[in-house]
Amino acid sequence: MSLALLQAAGIGFLVFVLVVILVAAYLFFSAVKIVKEYERGVIFRLGRVRGGPKGPGLFLLLPLVDSMVKVDLRTVTMDVPPQDIITRDNVPARVNAVVYFRVVDPNKSVIEVENHVLATSQISQTTLRSVLGQKDLDDLLTNRESINNELQRIIDEQTDPWGVKVSTVEVKDVEIPQQMQRAMARQAESERERRAKIIAAEGEYQASERLRQAADRLDSPTALQLRLFQTMGEIAVNQNSTIILPVPIDLFRPFLRDGARDGVARRPASEEARPAGE
Repeated sequence: MSLALLQAAGIGFLVFVLVVILVAAYLFFSAVKIVKEYERGVIFRLGRVRGGPKGPGLFLLLPLVDSMVKVDLRTVTMDVPPQDIITRDNVPARVNAVVYFRVVDPNKSVIEVENHVLATSQISQTTLRSVLGQKDLDDLLTNRESINNELQRIIDEQTDPWGVKVSTVEVKDVEIPQQMQRAMARQAESERERRAKIIAAEGEYQASERLRQAADRLDSPTALQLRLFQTMGEIAVNQNSTIILPVPIDLFRPFLRDGARDGVARRPASEEARPAGE
């Protein structure tokens, strides 16, 4: 009987020692905290924040007294879900964006807001709808950089009390109805046709100016004759069997005037010689 009691007492003692060891191991491992290089730890002692953020490295906490909340300091890339908006000129559109942000004050990100990632996402969605709803469709499609800067500034001002810094906001895609796309395509086509007509008219005007200047240069018969010879040389290169070349009458006007002068000069001499012969 006594032997059985001793064995029972020994087993109970071993169980007690094992429980103590397990509890001590649990308290030891719960008191040891490792904070990585990209993390910071916010330590609470009896519910109150103990100083600034800790880390990186190894820390020993008081069991059942201290607790630590780890905060990631890396930049978070968050997609803003597509938002249906109506622009200022009453055009429906569907817009999505991407937001880049990171935690700069771990204490504020834990104390001031419950979930800083979710809060930043909601703020980004509401800001995207409100800001883009005040823009025209043309501004939304062309002035993308200024809109991104405005979104980043507004979201960053709202998340600053939470210790969150918004570095970049980019509007990725703007979807508009098919009818509006066809209308914009027709507008772009008409604009290109207008530019083409203006360019063609400008070319005709410049060509007419050059032709007028060329005509002024070719007013001299000698210049006109040289141009004729140049044209004949260009045609002769092609080895044509028949060459039809218009000859301007201006080439013969000097010779005609000279011939008329010679005829007028000879006629009086002949007339004077005729009475003398008689």
